[in-house]
Amino acid sequence: MLTDGITPFVIGGMQKHSYLIAKQLIDSGVELELHHCLYRKEPLDQLEVIFDSELVKFFSHHFPVKGILPGHYIRNSYKYSVLLFEQIKKRLDKFDFIYTKGFTGWKLIKEKRKGLKCPPIGVKFHGYEMFQKAASLKVNAEHLLLRSSVSWITKNADYVFSYGGGLTRIIKNLGVQEENIVEISGGIESSFVRDQIQNLSAEYVHFCFVGRNERRKGITELNHAIAQLITSNNYFKFDFIGPIEDKHKILSDNIRYHGEVNSIETKKNILDSCDVLVCPSYSEGMPNVILEAMARGCAIIATNVGAVNLLVSTQNGILLDEPSPKLIANAMLSFIKMPSNNLEDLKRHSLMVIKKFTWDNKKAELLQKLNIIVNGFN
Repeated sequence: MLTDGITPFVIGGMQKHSYLIAKQLIDSGVELELHHCLYRKEPLDQLEVIFDSELVKFFSHHFPVKGILPGHYIRNSYKYSVLLFEQIKKRLDKFDFIYTKGFTGWKLIKEKRKGLKCPPIGVKFHGYEMFQKAASLKVNAEHLLLRSSVSWITKNADYVFSYGGGLTRIIKNLGVQEENIVEISGGIESSFVRDQIQNLSAEYVHFCFVGRNERRKGITELNHAIAQLITSNNYFKFDFIGPIEDKHKILSDNIRYHGEVNSIETKKNILDSCDVLVCPSYSEGMPNVILEAMARGCAIIATNVGAVNLLVSTQNGILLDEPSPKLIANAMLSFIKMPSNNLEDLKRHSLMVIKKFTWDNKKAELLQKLNIIVNGFN
């Protein structure tokens, strides 16, 4: 398994997904060679042990140093894929399958296309954001730089992993045949799922946002929507989880900023106090934040991007066509004015739906699809 980082050493949705996939495989008795990287120069031999199992061999690397010229991320991603290739090229016959995240398998796929004997290679790009709507001209330019490389890797891998929904449509549009697409949705650990919803406050609806202050996350649009609702004297509370710079914070007694929250129990407690998660992203895969919020009984407001519509419907929330301040504000206002029994129904439905996405249920599907690939190759 080749990754561009793994939780807890690198924070991000893709890195969290890498951790969860690795954990399911190890817990199922699969032998795993796991490669990951760090983006800072801390000593590689002092990292904590995250998988205490003889089934896993853990290899740590440093990602190439960030450059200043445009396109440095692409160049460094290729360099990192070369580093990984050099690490495994003499042991390729020891593997049944090579699962690669993002650009990590780039060099390996190139060599296989030249005739290198190699087991089947699967690639997983988290959300194919570069083929979704960009939040700004700058982000669109960044997307254009990524598209050709992502397209080539996707079309030349043996298998392409997808969360499903709109992401599978993107992959097909890139020219990948349906039989080479492996749909495995995101998942959540059962220990994160609560049994029943928290009692509602009689005084207000409590919203939350979880994520980084990244342009594609729609936080600028969300702030405009919140400001509109405050100006109109609507009473509600809002919690932000994640590193938000002071200049992007709204000064209000009803808004709390928790910063980065690493404690699972603390995150659970904050989500338990909330009624509705707002996820107004321009692009997504299958967001961990939605999975986690649903697991704690939250209704959802989210943009209909990526595979979000597999999680959110009118039965547990509101899907937005785009993350505009007006649409976000209208959706929040719908919840503010909603009768409490209707809101409770939406929250309960989130809990009901999320049980289909626990790793206890998804693990067997993952193993079955990997076995089909390996047996077909052999």
